Amino acid sequence: MLDLYDYPIVVEIPVAWGEMDYFHHVNNTVYFRYFESARVKYVEAIKIEEYMAKTGMGPILGSTSAKFLAPLKYPDTISVGIKSVKLDSGRIVQEYGVWSHETSRLVAKGESTMVFFDYKKGRPCDIPEGLRENILKLEPYLADTTKAKETA
Repeated sequence: MLDLYDYPIVVEIPVAWGEMDYFHHVNNTVYFRYFESARVKYVEAIKIEEYMAKTGMGPILGSTSAKFLAPLKYPDTISVGIKSVKLDSGRIVQEYGVWSHETSRLVAKGESTMVFFDYKKGRPCDIPEGLRENILKLEPYLADTTKAKETA
């Protein structure tokens, strides 16, 4: 079972009344904004903006998905956790968990892939080494998966 302590970045977000749909629960599209809020905090934590300014290289969202486990309604507050589960030379696969404070349960899970992109050249690129170091400081367990891949 996923736990908030499994995530290095967790954000709290109040559920807005306007996020509910005709069926009186939060609309499925809103969860992608919740994921985005956690992803923004993640990229701030690893200082991506510094590297983008210096190198012109940074992330672009390659894919995202969600699995809805229970309805979420207003009023509520949620905690959204994000962690990386795979670090390759040019991409990071990340996982999300969304917890309702009102029901004390996991209401959604998600996944996304950030692909690193050289915006000057207009093509995918490797993650800059200094940025990779920042990622590994935040999530040291990823070093084991990276080393295993390099030796394979």
